[in-house]
Amino acid sequence: MIEQDTVRLLRECDAGVQMGVASIDDVQKHIKSEGLRSLLSESKAHHQKLNIEIQELLDRYRDDGKAPNPMAKGMSWAKTNLMLSMDESDAKIADLMTDGCNMGVKSLAKYLNQYKAADEKSKDITKRLMNIEEELATDLRDYL
Repeated sequence: MIEQDTVRLLRECDAGVQMGVASIDDVQKHIKSEGLRSLLSESKAHHQKLNIEIQELLDRYRDDGKAPNPMAKGMSWAKTNLMLSMDESDAKIADLMTDGCNMGVKSLAKYLNQYKAADEKSKDITKRLMNIEEELATDLRDYL
């Protein structure tokens, strides 16, 4: 049970990191402010660094991880592009990214509660990913 919940939680973290990185990539070309560009680049680097740890643990369990849900990823991409086609401001980018961060934290909290038997290391990674998302959402307030 511990190993099964651990792998499942790590898979969700893997999908969450990929979704976060993809979202940042989707808005990069629309950013006007160097401050916002820097903030998102830094957050992307944090996501990628954490993903290295996730991949190492998944490798130990001989698991390939999990890609984000194609429907969720497609809907996110479509919403981002539609909204930015109408309003390409940094405020709109910050708004969209904040929504994504909040959805990510909510999902991760759900999985943390769902996979209670996961080992402490995977729970810690999940909490660190939630912290990265919460911190980004807070920092984005300056651009709303």
